[in-house]
Amino acid sequence: MTTIERPKANPLMTSSSANAPLRIGAVSYLNTKPLVWGLRERLGDRGELSFNLPSRLADDLHTGKLDVALIPSVEYLRDPSYSIVSDAVIGCRGPVWSVRLLSRVPAAQIKRLALDEGSRTSAALLQILLWEIHGIRPQIVPFRMEQAPETIEADAMLIIGDRAMHPAPRCYQEIWDLGDRWCRWTELPFVFAMWVARAGVEVGDLAAALQASRDEGMASLEEIASVEAAAHGLTNEDLYRYFAENLHYTLGPAERTALDEFRRRAVSLGLVPELNALNQAP
Repeated sequence: MTTIERPKANPLMTSSSANAPLRIGAVSYLNTKPLVWGLRERLGDRGELSFNLPSRLADDLHTGKLDVALIPSVEYLRDPSYSIVSDAVIGCRGPVWSVRLLSRVPAAQIKRLALDEGSRTSAALLQILLWEIHGIRPQIVPFRMEQAPETIEADAMLIIGDRAMHPAPRCYQEIWDLGDRWCRWTELPFVFAMWVARAGVEVGDLAAALQASRDEGMASLEEIASVEAAAHGLTNEDLYRYFAENLHYTLGPAERTALDEFRRRAVSLGLVPELNALNQAP
């Protein structure tokens, strides 16, 4: 089992450009709120924090527009130059609520599958589950953020994030919670996203700031829920339970094992290349 140690602290957080603040990207979904609670204040002028879809964060990290980002775990597995910079992650140990397959036909009969454009990890996870459980590899079609699920011309669709949290219409024959499916099938947790740095980026004491923000967020779940719930059509209680029960925010030994298992199965389907063990920041 690979050990991921905490990066050594430096007094400053700097990007590869001398004295430039780190350009840091975080996911714009509700599930990220506990991870970034107070983070902007902790960064001060040492880091610039922006928000976007997980898939777009991955693209911006790859092209160098960001130095550190909370990217889909599958994108980390695709690039051996990336390093994990914190044990703060977005994961689950059971039903996740915000990652769903909506199928108009029995899952074994899916031929056309629409994948949410905001997703990379969940898209890979769903393809793995459909292959392993039903032996199928459907044709993939796009599912843009501005499209409503009922307008998609596909047998089934993957829907993630905030729009996956509201009850689905009754026109679907099967609805899967992907976190629940993976955890029951493998008896392992799952990691959807993690803080990752590009090669050559000096993260300094960023790990400590990310972990402190996560810890403060976890201690402030009731407050976060009260601030965010109404705007997303949720009750305070439902959002609190989502944070506290559906999500898991720490990369522990079981999560590392789960990442290795996810990678192994993704490699077998050609979804990620076969690379070395998990990388940690120096």
